[in-house]
Amino acid sequence: MSLINKEVSDFTVQAFWDNAFQTVTKADIMGKWSVFFFYPADFTFVCPTELEDLANKYEDFKKAGCEIYSVSTDTHFVHKAWHDASDRIKKIRYPMLADPTHALAKDFEVLIESDGLAERGTFVVNPEGRIAAYEVNAGNVGRNADELFRKVQALQFVHEHGDEVCPAKWQPGAETLKPSLDLVGML
Repeated sequence: MSLINKEVSDFTVQAFWDNAFQTVTKADIMGKWSVFFFYPADFTFVCPTELEDLANKYEDFKKAGCEIYSVSTDTHFVHKAWHDASDRIKKIRYPMLADPTHALAKDFEVLIESDGLAERGTFVVNPEGRIAAYEVNAGNVGRNADELFRKVQALQFVHEHGDEVCPAKWQPGAETLKPSLDLVGML
């Protein structure tokens, strides 16, 4: 079953953000674009490379009106410890959400029940709190922040221009497509 257009359930979680523990709720994501960037666990191998890549692109996401939320099943205390211990993770300025109860991982359907960890899932959520795009990768394959940013920009464009679609490799300012009425149902 597809999660496209699924509304994110109400949630309240702890986060490590701006060198402090903070509470993040569903109300915080409403009215803006968000990316939920699930990863298996802190103090692992592929995860810090992805989170650093995302940290290096974070200002671009912010300028585009999109907040990044990294999510693992670790506690906010573990996020802080990792932040304090890792030069890569010290670069992070976006909220690191703690999901030790697995509420978010279950809602986004990325929980690996047998391990109590999350799959490597990326979800773009629109201002209405609905999933607009998602991708789940094998645990041993890292993701690319540049491509994620391009997807967010494309989703934002079609959200604002409902009668246009973005072709493969679309970049802001590039030509879009206007489907004819007889083809709309085939999209």
